[in-house]
Amino acid sequence: MRKARELAVLFITLFLFWVLLNGTLAKDVLLVGVVASLVITLMFQNGLALFSEFRWTPKSIITLLLYVLFFLKELVKSNVSLAKIVLSPVLPLKPGIVKVRTRLKSRMGRLLLTNSITLTPGTLTVDIVGEWLYIHWVTVDSTDIDEATAAIVGGFERYLEVMYG
Repeated sequence: MRKARELAVLFITLFLFWVLLNGTLAKDVLLVGVVASLVITLMFQNGLALFSEFRWTPKSIITLLLYVLFFLKELVKSNVSLAKIVLSPVLPLKPGIVKVRTRLKSRMGRLLLTNSITLTPGTLTVDIVGEWLYIHWVTVDSTDIDEATAAIVGGFERYLEVMYG
């Protein structure tokens, strides 16, 4: 019964993302979304158990919405910051790889953290070794582990800890 519930949650999540990304409720688009979501759900019925790590509490659901808003804010900030760097005549780059620490224990929490870092312009997750993340940073502000962790990981992790632990 639990397996069926997880598959249903996966299907619904995939389908909702499909609808959001397409921005239309046309029958043909919805049909393709149903088929694609069903195929993905059936193909990965054993491989996406990560979704079960989400803490389904009211606080976690609210935090998820806040996380999305936070991510969008960080996305805009980093795009503007990177645009300033690219448009600057002196091109003030200080690229490097920094080592940061995560307190997240769940696989899905870490996956979302590393993807959020990578999707934010100016940073790229290079490797994960235990609790350590190695991040390529276009403008290294600090090589101190605690300062780099606070700058890169801190904001995302605050939300992900509530949702995934």
